[in-house]
Amino acid sequence: MTDDIDEARDWLGNEVDCGTCTHLGLRASGGCRLMQACVNDRYARRIDRFFNWNPALADAYITHPHVEVRAIAAKHANLFLLPMLLDDAEETVRWNAARRLPKRFVLRLRSDPHREVRMRVATLLEGEALAPMMSDQDYYVRLVVASRIAPALLGRLMNDDEPEVRRVVALRIPYDWLLGMVNDRDPTVRLEIARRLSPVSLSVLRRDPDWRVRYEVASRITAAELAELTEDEDSMVQEVARERVAIRPERPRESGT
Repeated sequence: MTDDIDEARDWLGNEVDCGTCTHLGLRASGGCRLMQACVNDRYARRIDRFFNWNPALADAYITHPHVEVRAIAAKHANLFLLPMLLDDAEETVRWNAARRLPKRFVLRLRSDPHREVRMRVATLLEGEALAPMMSDQDYYVRLVVASRIAPALLGRLMNDDEPEVRRVVALRIPYDWLLGMVNDRDPTVRLEIARRLSPVSLSVLRRDPDWRVRYEVASRITAAELAELTEDEDSMVQEVARERVAIRPERPRESGT
């Protein structure tokens, strides 16, 4: 079965000619097939299939002028040849090489010029190795770092410019640090803080400007602190607070009264 594309052309647009191919001998043994598995084809699917069938040939193609060939060859080539590809001009080649190499080589790509590479690098590293990436210029890279780095190292991201990064931080920082984020400028961050705070500590957010935060507070704050929220300007906050007041058990009477 062939691919849907009904022509075989190389990366320069020329028609593929099996008669001039150095791998012509593979045809007889089923090692390649025009319009299905061909290293000279311009389409990645066909190139990928060629190297899946002939992984031992990948070493000879890691410097090929077509980026798809280099990138796919990097998935199969000898590990000792891969470090040179970390300086390749194309990000897909650099990444395919990096993900197969030991972590010490991956460290070189923490400052890669392409955000996609840095994002993927962040998924491979842990602990202190991730620390330099907390100041990455791209917020999504910092978001990946915030979701992976040890909670005790998240202090630098508590004041990140991007609310989504701070929201992840709020979910993961040590409990003792939560009060340091109760005045965050974004309500979704404060809401995550409210969800993690104990009922006793929630009083610091009972006058939060966002009704969602106050609703969370009213749902869990200690009964002794509910009164103010029963008169909240938001009807939903009022309702949950009044419901809790209504079902609060009566204090037992002292004997003799």
